[in-house]
Amino acid sequence: MKLVECVPNFSEGRDREKISTITKEIESTPHVNLLDVDPGESTNRTVVTFIGSPEGVKEAAFKAIKKAAEVLDMSKHKGAHSRIGATDVCPFVPVSGVTMEDCVQLAHELGERVAKELGIPVYLYEEAAQKPERKNLANIRVGEYEGLPEKFKDPEWAPDYGKPVFNPKAGATVIGAREFLIAYNVNLNTRDRRLAHEIALNIRERGRAKRDEDGNIVRDANGKAINIPGKFKAVKAVGWYIDDYEIAQISINFINYKITPPHFVFDEAIKEAEKLGLRVTGSELVGLIPKEALLMAGRHYLTKQGKSPGVPEEDLIKTAISSLGLDDVAPFDPQKKIIEYQFKETESSLLDLNLREFANELSVDSPAPGGGSTAALCGALSASLSSMVSNLTVGKKEYKNVQKDVKEIAMNAQSLKDEFLRAVDLDTMAFNKLMDAYRLPKKTKEQEQEREQAIEEAVKEATMVPFGVLEKSIDALNLATQIALKGNKNSLSDAGVAGLTAQAAAEGAYYNVKINLPNLQDSEFKSKIKKQATSLKNKAVKLGDELKEIIERELK
Repeated sequence: MKLVECVPNFSEGRDREKISTITKEIESTPHVNLLDVDPGESTNRTVVTFIGSPEGVKEAAFKAIKKAAEVLDMSKHKGAHSRIGATDVCPFVPVSGVTMEDCVQLAHELGERVAKELGIPVYLYEEAAQKPERKNLANIRVGEYEGLPEKFKDPEWAPDYGKPVFNPKAGATVIGAREFLIAYNVNLNTRDRRLAHEIALNIRERGRAKRDEDGNIVRDANGKAINIPGKFKAVKAVGWYIDDYEIAQISINFINYKITPPHFVFDEAIKEAEKLGLRVTGSELVGLIPKEALLMAGRHYLTKQGKSPGVPEEDLIKTAISSLGLDDVAPFDPQKKIIEYQFKETESSLLDLNLREFANELSVDSPAPGGGSTAALCGALSASLSSMVSNLTVGKKEYKNVQKDVKEIAMNAQSLKDEFLRAVDLDTMAFNKLMDAYRLPKKTKEQEQEREQAIEEAVKEATMVPFGVLEKSIDALNLATQIALKGNKNSLSDAGVAGLTAQAAAEGAYYNVKINLPNLQDSEFKSKIKKQATSLKNKAVKLGDELKEIIERELK
């Protein structure tokens, strides 16, 4: 699922009516979910968080920036936070299924449109920055809104999009792309803020000032303090005391959890605390966290326990929560704290049905769910069996030479299982979208053209969902073959069924691709997909037959 987070900051934190007028623009945008609106009285600033599809988020951001320019007047704005415009900053953040490059592209497209249609000068920052000095937001904000007229006189500070012309009402806007910021606190069994800060100095990237034997700060030839770097990159940290909990915490910001994930720092904080005679009692997440960060933690702690990390997503998350002590000071609900869980592609999912309910739904006269969803389910069952055989091999002495391999197979199978399960819903969604396209009006020539275009796009989507299942089926067959050769021989029949269900998924998906092709007008697309699908199906049959031979031979 392609998900992007957007966190625009608007220069209004006191007038709730104006704030609501802006956020309604976001809420009314399809494929977008408004997560949080956080106004600040003293800063006179509101931080808004929403997620959705890349195109949906880009459209919602534009509408919000446009509305902010209409209802806010920067010439009358006063607040404690530095700012340069009605929409001060608007970053795009990759969440899932998108890259940083995708978010940089979104920043460029939004920046160009804001400058062109709204007459607001736009600067690009962080990963979207066009100049090194513009990567840091603080550099762009120097002089703030009031200094923009003078700033525009300097050719070096011409906006990235738009003319260097002062917009008195809206000011300027900074648009960019950055990694997800995780706000996280480690809890200590002390009230002493200084001890918490001592640990923070050791773990944060900036580290601490170097001191001489007398405790004086050591400086370089230019008088600048020399720092001793801390242990972790992309980590900011301080120690503080929290009245509500009556404990000291190490307050940490993870600028890029892919460089340094929270569980690395949590483990190190435990070691550092022990040196000071302290104990870490748990931790606290402030705001939301990407699912992958918790999955990484779950795999890390299961591996430390000598167990297989190739378990369902829910088990990994449960392991992460308990290992990090995320419910130490407050209940931790993954449904509310994991950002991906805040956005659903469909209101009702087939995956919420039990086996009997799914079979019943499949058996009635509605055309969806049908063969496409069933083929995807077969793929999920295949991957699940491969993971099961792998996990039944982990820790067995007679298979000590393949432990690394079977753990990797289990993890790959779990990921593949989740992809197949998503396709169960996607296939039905694609079919329903096609039916909706056929129901579009065709009274006028223009309506007829729009209807034909919608049908063509819907047929392509209905073709590509099973095509994706067909592609994944090859992976499922390869995993089933690998575990049949390396896995626990007592579960050989299970590996065989994994192969059979993967082959059924492949051939079933192939049928669903073929049935859609005659309805396509794009002959080049049709020819290409038909050729690729036939090749994949033939490969699946070959792999399936080879696996059957292995199973028959070994079971004699």
